[in-house]
Amino acid sequence: MLSSFSRSMRSLEADSPRRPVLALLFATTLILAWTAWLFLARVAVYEVSDRADLQVDRAAHPIEAQFTGRVVSSYMVLDREVKSREVLVELDADAQQLQLKEERVRSTALAPQIGALQSQIQAEETAWQQERQAAPVALEESSARVKEADAGARLAEEEAKRQDQLFASGVVSEVDLHRARSAAQERRAAADSLRLGVSRLERQQLTQDSERQAHVQELKTQLVQLKGQRATAGAEIERLQGEVSRRSIRAPVDGRLGEVANLRVGSVVREGEKLGAVVPTGNLRIVATFLPPDALGRIRPGQHARMRLQGFPWVQYGSLSATVTSLANEVRDGRIRVELTVDSNSGSHIPLQHGLPGTVEVKVEETSPAALVLRTAGRLLASPRSTSDSSRPAAESHEGS
Repeated sequence: MLSSFSRSMRSLEADSPRRPVLALLFATTLILAWTAWLFLARVAVYEVSDRADLQVDRAAHPIEAQFTGRVVSSYMVLDREVKSREVLVELDADAQQLQLKEERVRSTALAPQIGALQSQIQAEETAWQQERQAAPVALEESSARVKEADAGARLAEEEAKRQDQLFASGVVSEVDLHRARSAAQERRAAADSLRLGVSRLERQQLTQDSERQAHVQELKTQLVQLKGQRATAGAEIERLQGEVSRRSIRAPVDGRLGEVANLRVGSVVREGEKLGAVVPTGNLRIVATFLPPDALGRIRPGQHARMRLQGFPWVQYGSLSATVTSLANEVRDGRIRVELTVDSNSGSHIPLQHGLPGTVEVKVEETSPAALVLRTAGRLLASPRSTSDSSRPAAESHEGS
């Protein structure tokens, strides 16, 4: 028994030096694996909305008369499907048509008086256009030389980097390293010089272009009086055309006529009188609100998102797949409005309807866990500083008061 105990003790003493080595190898492997995950793994970053709900735009658009007039024709029938800008009611516009004809005759009479100067201006503009078409050739040639010089500079810089690495490994001498660096600097200086030449050529072309433009403008100033008269006539023509067009009452949107007035040919309608209403086809969308720091600069149209509806656990029902379509540029009530469309392939079994609340998560980026840790640490370090900075002006203003 004593001999067996002695053999066991000797075996333990022989194995004891291996255990720290195995433990060290295991710990090193674990640390390396964790470090690789920390820097190489990609984690999706989501911004969560403050509030979100489903909305269907089915508000009725009223049809109103913009002028007082006599009804010439009416195409308004209850529950009839109409297209946007389709004519529904036509009002009498004979007086406006007569005035429009007179203004067109007056505008036509001015045309021969300014034809000669217009021909001269056209010739000058043609020559100007030819100069502008010829200018890019020289600019492209200079740009090509810049690209060639940039390529050589980049190649020399890469060579300098390789020499730097070889010098660190003791393969090349310090003289070779300095020679490679000097060559890279010379190539880069040559490329910068060519780039300055391109900039100078661009400025010269802009100067010539400005001189030609000034000459054309000088010719155009000779037509100020005639063009002023013609512009006045043209403005009057546009006004009359708009008035004639507005006497044709059109559908504001696509939809169905949900309400119509009893209109007969020859009856008179008053300005602002409601003649009916168009109920548009509803479009399902998601409207969410985000805090400004979470939305501005981070959420953009086209980003993928998902919506989790309240009352429908996402573990059981899943979430709605959506895409960001628009983002408000102004803050309202301390929030930013974001609109999204529900993807057609969402595959949700939830009975979607207007008013369902929930939350929206927008995927804004993919980054490494290390970047997330550093970003969180930076925010924590910046919070006390921003708090102290914000309290300092308040204290100074209090002292001043």
